Amino acid sequence: MTLWHLLLVGIAAFGAGAMNAVAGGGTFLSFPALLAVGVPPVTANASNSVALTPASLSGAWAYRKELSRYKRYLIPMGIVSFIGGIGGGLLLLFTKDAVFSKLIPWLLLFATVLFTFSSQIAGWLRKPHKSKTDSSIGLLAGQTAVSVYGGFFGAGMGILMIASLAMSGHDDVHEINAIKNLLSAIVYSVTVVTFIAAGAVSWPHTLVMLATATLGGFFGASIARKIPALWLRRFIIAVGFGLTVYYFYKTF
Repeated sequence: MTLWHLLLVGIAAFGAGAMNAVAGGGTFLSFPALLAVGVPPVTANASNSVALTPASLSGAWAYRKELSRYKRYLIPMGIVSFIGGIGGGLLLLFTKDAVFSKLIPWLLLFATVLFTFSSQIAGWLRKPHKSKTDSSIGLLAGQTAVSVYGGFFGAGMGILMIASLAMSGHDDVHEINAIKNLLSAIVYSVTVVTFIAAGAVSWPHTLVMLATATLGGFFGASIARKIPALWLRRFIIAVGFGLTVYYFYKTF
């Protein structure tokens, strides 16, 4: 890894950690940076998941008090998240780099559209009459599908979870964020174990990203209240659509 590669990956991971701490969307920076320095697509996705996992774990721990009220509800949701994460991780490992390369622009487009219209999606799907602790077959199936997607790619998974939780009747943003952080941490943790066991991680790049993403997370948390959320969202959306156009042009 050259000095240029080190700087590019490190700066991108720092920005990803900061963005995730404030509003999400960090994968739009860190994943393309790994591709730019020559890491194969499947390895890049696996390495990115490993590098950004500590942030999701710390986010879940921060909301432990809010989560204590939903222990029985979270058990089945956690189980399907675990199973879905394994499924998505294995699906990625069995996907060839050439196939995944063709999927990248479509996955980026899907994640960017989700991020752009996340509030509207949650509003359209919300069903207030449903119980907040509804763990019906439909809700569990939806969480399983979201977890498979998260294990396979990751970008936009949180938005899908927010929409799913809104469907179940949750309307408090802190409550939604608490549950989303825990379930995301489960998915990321199990996929990380899968990727490491399969030897699919580029450790030189991942270790640099782990360090700088953690610093970025602390930085982002410290300035979260100083940056207008609207402008940060606009920046993430612009980056997402810009990268989508670039990878469509590069692929096709």
